[in-house]
Amino acid sequence: MATTYLTRTSWGTATNKQKFTQSFWVKRGVIGVEQVLLGVESGGSNEARVLFKADDTFEFYDYQSAYKFRKITNRKFRDCSAWYNIVLAVDTTHPTGSARVNIYINGVQETSFSTSTDPAQNLNTFYNSSGNHIVQIGRQSTGGSYFTGSMSHVNFCDGTTLAPTVFGSTDATTGEWKGNTSPSVTYGTNGYFILKDSNSVTDQSGRGNNFTVGGGTLTNLKDNPDNNFATFNPLNSWGAAVLTNGNLTVEDTGTTVGHFFTTIHMNKGKWYMEFNVDTHLNSYTAPSFLLAGTGAFQLAQIGFSSSGDGSFGISSNGRAITDGAEGAVVIPALVNNDKVQLAYDADAGKAWFGINGTYFNSGNPSTAANPYFTSTKLQNNDVVFVSLGYDGNKMSANFGNGYFGTTAVSSAGTNASGNGIFEYNVPSGFTALSTKGLNL
Repeated sequence: MATTYLTRTSWGTATNKQKFTQSFWVKRGVIGVEQVLLGVESGGSNEARVLFKADDTFEFYDYQSAYKFRKITNRKFRDCSAWYNIVLAVDTTHPTGSARVNIYINGVQETSFSTSTDPAQNLNTFYNSSGNHIVQIGRQSTGGSYFTGSMSHVNFCDGTTLAPTVFGSTDATTGEWKGNTSPSVTYGTNGYFILKDSNSVTDQSGRGNNFTVGGGTLTNLKDNPDNNFATFNPLNSWGAAVLTNGNLTVEDTGTTVGHFFTTIHMNKGKWYMEFNVDTHLNSYTAPSFLLAGTGAFQLAQIGFSSSGDGSFGISSNGRAITDGAEGAVVIPALVNNDKVQLAYDADAGKAWFGINGTYFNSGNPSTAANPYFTSTKLQNNDVVFVSLGYDGNKMSANFGNGYFGTTAVSSAGTNASGNGIFEYNVPSGFTALSTKGLNL
């Protein structure tokens, strides 16, 4: 949720204030607004923060009546489709000023800054200072600037300055930065390891430095650095709709149709996904479905469709769509809390739609019987597409995380692929739209 954050009321015992390492894995949600990953404050004019700024650059600073150090990158971080590993390594005892505060993103050191204020040698930072310091993850300590994406494997090492290779490494096959789920480190007195492969805020470092949920709802998503699930992409969109809940809930906010593509494309394989109709205001402009390949729309639209060569599906009022044009009514209009299933065979260009556990036309994706449609136009870099109508329509997607918005599926169906959690049974041979699914 947009108001979720974690908190501790104190660092505990004052320890080494000159050396520490902080590591996060984060997946961005909303962009273009300030979002704080971590904030430390004791009141007055002393604070330290780690954040994405409103222009999507990254900032790390220590402020004690004045900036003691401050780094703002030139690079912008606007990719909502991938996980970032952020490592902050601080050693103010280093003889070289520029080497005292180091920022690494996915194993690569940031060296280009719009603002670069180095700490004085042997500076005692605001980290690990004694006193009743509020430590909050996911917002600034005084409230606001909430982080709206996903976060995993948060490590803090008190008294040691570590390389990014402690927390990740480059995959020899893909060349991508992947996480080390059990880093071998010395955590020190105030160190902690939370959000390890789950939503647990209990410290896994053995130091007992637990956090609590200070507000909002902390959901245990399957999406993680080792298995990146599809979401909707705010960079590939138009219209008035907004994204929340880690870019999995879409809500219309005006009189312009909102459209979003997903972050993962596919042109082969068999894929399964589900959508909940959160708010359906009328039969013409509420959530509906479209599949398309090479045209203006590409794979699954929820909302009233426009034109688009190669688009096929079902409109909000239950009408069939072929090449972007509406035809006869083929299903009842959707109502609130309907759960729509989509099984898509990208190899064959076949798709099956269902509502609340029953596929249309007596379809059976497991046996390839009675697909809702078959089209060779759906075999070229397909992508899930969502669109809403007007006046507050809202839907939530489950690409395998096991949630519709912040509500967990009520009774998970079977899934032979072992990838993702869904409300209904995943058809045989189909899997969730994720990086693990792409490699199955």
